[in-house]
Amino acid sequence: MNDSNAVDLAVKLRDQGLQVTAQRIAVMEAVAGNPHAAAEDITEAVRIKLGSISRQAVYDTLGVFVEKNLVRRIQPAGSVARYEDRVGDNHHHLVCRGCDLMYDIDCAVGATPCLTANDDHGFLIDEAEVVHWGRCPTCQT
Repeated sequence: MNDSNAVDLAVKLRDQGLQVTAQRIAVMEAVAGNPHAAAEDITEAVRIKLGSISRQAVYDTLGVFVEKNLVRRIQPAGSVARYEDRVGDNHHHLVCRGCDLMYDIDCAVGATPCLTANDDHGFLIDEAEVVHWGRCPTCQT
């Protein structure tokens, strides 16, 4: 990422009351550059940039970022946790059953009966999590 992106990331961190460190910037850049990446993939990307970082430091940083709503953690059934920096909207995901390729899917517009609870049990519902499953074009062959 370029210097202006690093400055933007630093502002995001400060806005959430977080100290800006090279490790945190590198983790944010790795998440932004690798949507839906597992923590192991993020760790490898950070190691390429910084030279070394412990796996635990990456997990801890991701946990703080999720808590501060800088990063979203998703974990489709049967998959490791994955991370993305698309936060603040209620999008869903499409996952390939063959290779685990994942795409963002925007919410349907208009009537969405499957996203409306028939009984909210008094909850104020603010999010619906939907995962669409299938096979990508490569895995279909």
